[in-house]
Amino acid sequence: MSGGDSGPFFTMEKIKLEIVGLSYSQTQSGAYALVLSEAGGNRRLPIIIGGFEAQAIAIELEKMVPTRPLTHDLFKNFAQAFDIVVKEVVIYNLVEGIFYSKLICERDGQIVEIDARTSDAIAIGIRFNCEIYTFENILSSAGIMLDEEDLNEDESDFSSDSFEEETQEVNSLDSLTIDELQTELNQAIENEDYELASRIRDEINKRNP
Repeated sequence: MSGGDSGPFFTMEKIKLEIVGLSYSQTQSGAYALVLSEAGGNRRLPIIIGGFEAQAIAIELEKMVPTRPLTHDLFKNFAQAFDIVVKEVVIYNLVEGIFYSKLICERDGQIVEIDARTSDAIAIGIRFNCEIYTFENILSSAGIMLDEEDLNEDESDFSSDSFEEETQEVNSLDSLTIDELQTELNQAIENEDYELASRIRDEINKRNP
């Protein structure tokens, strides 16, 4: 944690992200692909998250009310009891395929940055109706570019139907050439299979450090 407004999130230009999809993965047991979209842009940022966090995000986006508060609801209730407001979620780093995030909080005019897993940060952030941001270097290295046709077909609103089972599996990506990987990546994007696209993108990036 750190206080004040001297942190890196106040000196670098941030890029706003929006949640556009959440789909189940059969290639990684119990995992989901959370797809974030560059606001006003044509890049998508797929992030693999756990089932519990996916459920917490889906419940809030669908405005469903659980019979008892979930962990992220408890965090919100606790924060509000002490007049703490979550202002932003910032995905600030990417190391070996792992995204690092912070919650930007405010209490009595003081800004505090709290480290959090990206899935938890987003699950909490949407409960405060706050914005999600990242930086250009992360989108450049981990984002997936969509063309105009893909954008027209891309999911624009979250719904429970977004929990679609993915049927395409990753088969020996390490045996494919760069050109073949690029072809598979384009096909995955066309099929809106962002979880697979994320894996192929990581394989391409691994070969081109």
